[in-house]
Amino acid sequence: MAVITNKRSVMTLYSGALDIPSHRVRIVLAEKGVSYEVVSTELRGKPEDLLELNPYGNVPTLVDRELALYDPNIITEYLDERFPHPPLMPVYPVARAKARLIVYRFEREWGPLIHAIESGKPAEQQLAKKELAGYISQLVPVFAVGPYFMGEEFSLVDCCIAPVLWRLPAWGITLSPSDMKVVNKYAERLFQRDSFQASLTESEQELRSLDKAETA
Repeated sequence: MAVITNKRSVMTLYSGALDIPSHRVRIVLAEKGVSYEVVSTELRGKPEDLLELNPYGNVPTLVDRELALYDPNIITEYLDERFPHPPLMPVYPVARAKARLIVYRFEREWGPLIHAIESGKPAEQQLAKKELAGYISQLVPVFAVGPYFMGEEFSLVDCCIAPVLWRLPAWGITLSPSDMKVVNKYAERLFQRDSFQASLTESEQELRSLDKAETA
């Protein structure tokens, strides 16, 4: 955490146009209806003040007046507490702990695979795609039970999953027809939310536009 002296009246989000953790934060901001400014940040040519706010120089980094936060879990839970309506975490401690554990497992298990898909060598990419498809297939029974991952209410867990599912066609990841049907039904429920549509950058919109053009 960094404390800054120049107070800002509007939140500022340092965000990558195709960065999955940044996308996750943008969904939460849109879900909460929070006004914010975006500083687009890529691997090269990062803004000089980013390192002053975040010693790791990575995104997402959220600045709220004198406070700078730079971990997606910390940022999203902070936003949920700062703007409690609509709530995106369960009320009861046990359910909240379960939600945090699910997100932790996604990051621990899916994170390295996504990194390999986006920046690994071809052989590594193919193996990672296969493993990620396997993890997603394991969740099909959960996707089939209720409208959202934790049940009836949209949550931070859904915010974590949605950016990954959005990128599956661009990554060339497919599942069995029966699994794909369930996953697509869950995914479309997320994608149709106003908050998800508002969260998309032009680069993220193009991921699906290119996919549609190739299949046309």
